[in-house]
Amino acid sequence: MINQDTLIVFDIDGTLTDSIPTYLPVITKVLADIGLKDIDTDYDNYLHHTDRYALEYNYERNFGKKAPQDLRYTLDTLLGEELIKHPSVPEIKGATTLLEILINEKIPFAYGTGAFPKATVVKMEGSGVPFIPEVLATSLENVSRVGFVKEAIEKSKAHYGHSSFERIIAVGDGLWDLKAAQDLEIDFLGIGIKNKDAMFKNGCTHWVKDYANFDLSQFG
Repeated sequence: MINQDTLIVFDIDGTLTDSIPTYLPVITKVLADIGLKDIDTDYDNYLHHTDRYALEYNYERNFGKKAPQDLRYTLDTLLGEELIKHPSVPEIKGATTLLEILINEKIPFAYGTGAFPKATVVKMEGSGVPFIPEVLATSLENVSRVGFVKEAIEKSKAHYGHSSFERIIAVGDGLWDLKAAQDLEIDFLGIGIKNKDAMFKNGCTHWVKDYANFDLSQFG
């Protein structure tokens, strides 16, 4: 059972916001805008499902050398500017209600997302899902999911005044979310139909379609 010594780390795209159909064309456009002509758009098969990896992999694919370190900050700004031109993305059903319950019950939660921060703010504010920027970790500083989930945990310790948590649960819609949780040896809740079978085949034991009529016991 979860309590105030539990930390829940949510992925965002496909987990809290229904933003993947909007966001993938946005990142493809912005990568092209910064001069990348040959872009691998098979994002599901990337080594890391993150904006930083998309930039670094496609930059090297085009120019045969590593991307300048400061280019990710430029991409961060451009992604936010482009995404805000699009209609607001909706929440995953029940996400707002769930996070409001967690706030009311004083159960700590954080966000670990492969997207860059400025676009993430646009998604979260547009969707209406409760957003606490102090516990947001993104791929801006960590290319891998394991890296930014660790960052989310450390930010949560500071924000919520915990030296540690009795239990940590990652929530995500992708196989990569599950594998990161397994690597970190933390619990996992899968969400969404798309990757349900793959998650169960790889060791997922708790899964929900969405958060409609969600009960906290479903965290396992």
